[in-house]
Amino acid sequence: MKKRNLRKTAAPLGQHLLTNTKVAERVAIEAGIKKGTRVLEIGPGRGILTAEILKLGGIVTAVEKDPMMIDALHERFKKEIEDDQLTILSGDARTITPDGVYPHGGYVIAANIPYYITGELLRICLTANNQPKTISFLVQKEVAERIARSKKESILSLSVKVYGTPTYVTTVKAGNFNPPPRVDSAILAISNISRNNFKGRDEKKFFALVKAGFGQKRKTLAGNLKKVFGSDFGIEDKIRAEDVPLERWLLLAEKN
Repeated sequence: MKKRNLRKTAAPLGQHLLTNTKVAERVAIEAGIKKGTRVLEIGPGRGILTAEILKLGGIVTAVEKDPMMIDALHERFKKEIEDDQLTILSGDARTITPDGVYPHGGYVIAANIPYYITGELLRICLTANNQPKTISFLVQKEVAERIARSKKESILSLSVKVYGTPTYVTTVKAGNFNPPPRVDSAILAISNISRNNFKGRDEKKFFALVKAGFGQKRKTLAGNLKKVFGSDFGIEDKIRAEDVPLERWLLLAEKN
């Protein structure tokens, strides 16, 4: 009974807590953390990733929702908190946004995030007014592959690629977490984050175009676009949204 209770309380908010320090170290390294780097950590849990970030010299603001985890973090990192190397904020990372933590100046983001809010957190972080330099996330393997490896595009992959360069770093087996998820994870790093693709283009119009293009899976891209915009934008008849690379979507956005 005790083991079952521990497994239930290990991740009460949908978080599978990382247990492998080597994986945590790799997440921190992929974020580009050096001495003095400002770091936003989302959902630190008991602090396995936090400890690796601090070892690299990062100055961390960690956003944690679980009161029990916050107590554990305060106990574990008492000295770092006193030395102002670590600040712990109580709340949800979907409301305590990057702009609220770092409205100005450079910073990076590192986190082991709950699967069910991966897309939402990517959107919040990438679209911040003051964007991070780099993001290093532990995510579901399938999601990392869809974003960084798949030859087929999706709304999610395009929404990431338009702001930065995604890299599938390495697979992380389910046994490296407590409780173990049902699927493997992966480290997804996003570098070169900027809004350079929106110089001379409207950000909202680009996403409206992409959303329309993927509107109905069984329809061609031209059909989906014509239904929403009244024009097929000169797209070939048989091509589908998933087969169109980012560069062409950007060109289509200039016509919209």
